[in-house]
Parts: sequence; C-alpha cells; structure tokens
Amino acid sequence: MIGGLIAALALAYGTVLALAYVFQPHLVYFPARELVADPSAIGIRYEDVSLLTEDGLRLHGWFVPARKPRAVLLFLHGNAGNISHRLDSLRIFHDLEVDVLIFDYRGYGRSEGRPSEEGTYRDAVAAWRYLVEKRGVAPERIVLFGRSIGAAIAAALAVDRQPGALILESGFTSIPDLAAELYPWLPARRLARVRYDTRSRLPRVTAPVLIVHSRDDEIIAFTHAQALYGAAREPKSMLELRGTHNSGFLESGLSYVEGLGAFLRKHAARQPG
Repeated sequence: MIGGLIAALALAYGTVLALAYVFQPHLVYFPARELVADPSAIGIRYEDVSLLTEDGLRLHGWFVPARKPRAVLLFLHGNAGNISHRLDSLRIFHDLEVDVLIFDYRGYGRSEGRPSEEGTYRDAVAAWRYLVEKRGVAPERIVLFGRSIGAAIAAALAVDRQPGALILESGFTSIPDLAAELYPWLPARRLARVRYDTRSRLPRVTAPVLIVHSRDDEIIAFTHAQALYGAAREPKSMLELRGTHNSGFLESGLSYVEGLGAFLRKHAARQPG
C-alpha cells in the first residue's frame, strides 16, 4: 500500500519535471498579439518601423522622436504583453528628451516568429542595426534600456556592441537563479534550458551602468539587483524604487524620473549641434 503510494507520487513528480522541461518556454514568454493602443493615444508622434533579423523575420516597432533629443534609447521590454502596454514608459522617456526605439520580439504583437532566448538576442541585434545602419545613429549615442527579461537581453547586446550607457530595470541574475527561488520544490537549475545569464555578462560591459530595482518587488527579489550591481564595472550606480515588479516605476513617481534624468544627463551623449 505504502509502496504503491510512493511509486504513484514518484511518477507524478517525474511527470511534472518532464512537463516543466518540455514546456519551459510557456513558463517564460507570455506574448500578446493585439496592440491595444499606440503613442498617438497619449499625444506623442511616432513612426511605425520594420526590422529584419539575421534569420529573416520581420519585427514591428515604433520610433518615437523627442523634440530636442539628448540620445537614442533602445527599449527592450519584459516577457509579457507587447509594445502597446508600454505607453507610460514612452511618455516618461519622451519627457526626458530621448528618442526611443521600442519593438516587439518575435512572436509578440505584429512581429513574426515564436520567442526563444537565442531569437530575442537576434531581435535586439536587428534593432541595433536599424539604428546604426538605417538611421545613422552613432553607437555612443545609444542608451540600452531593458526591463525584467529585457534587462538580460540588453546586457547581452551591450557585450557585443558599444552603447553609450546601459540601464537595467527590475532585472534578474539568471533564469536558473530566479527559477530556483520561485520553484524551490523543483531541481530548477538542472531543468533550465532558458538561461538569460545577466550577471555573467555584466563584467564584460564597458558602458556606464544604472541598476534600477524596487525592494518591494514580489517577483524578482532586490538581492538580484545587488548581485548585478556587484558584477558591473565602474562607472555604475543604483536607483532604488518602491512598489511592485510591474508598477514600481510608476509608484516611485518623481524619484524614478529624476533618477533616470540624472543618469542620462551624465552619460548620454547629446547630438552635436
């Protein structure tokens, strides 16, 4: 009787492990296809842009010009929704006088394909190439901004390219680290096929780095921000928020905006003339 129960529990646990391994992308990516709004809904001009990845996919994005841009910010969003759910952030950066290129990863919004770790890295490269090759933006004028999973993608891009600055908001050290905290009853580190190892990349980033995080973040603990800050090279700084993972930047209000502004004024290269 007891032996049968143990065998049944072992089988059930093994099934959970197998499902977690096979369907792992569904635990990481939560794309939305429908765009619910665009920047014109908040009174901001924008251009629809099309990006071509090295593996032949078309990605959709928006280029949002500022009135007197001090730099160009490449916005790499989180793992849920699409670019239409980032209008609050677009307004903030617009008011901070930076041009913004925001785009959807493969499988998100109007972008082709299905999301994957390697795919999102390629998508970021396509956005970088669009700015440098199509718009003629000097690399030192580009500020990479990544939120949540986008922070990992931004860090990877910063290693391979030479941006003017890097901002990591609500980021994690790696997916295996985060999964071990969220699913302590699973051997998450061994199961992890998706890695997004931000911490291992930061020592190779030469651009100034700003780490932005809330101590109240209920999904990614503040200890991740501390570890990322420790891994980053100088010059580096930390901006502490209050509020939840998804709304901390809004709940923090003026302190968030002023913190970003101070970093951009110090490290973003304004266009000559």
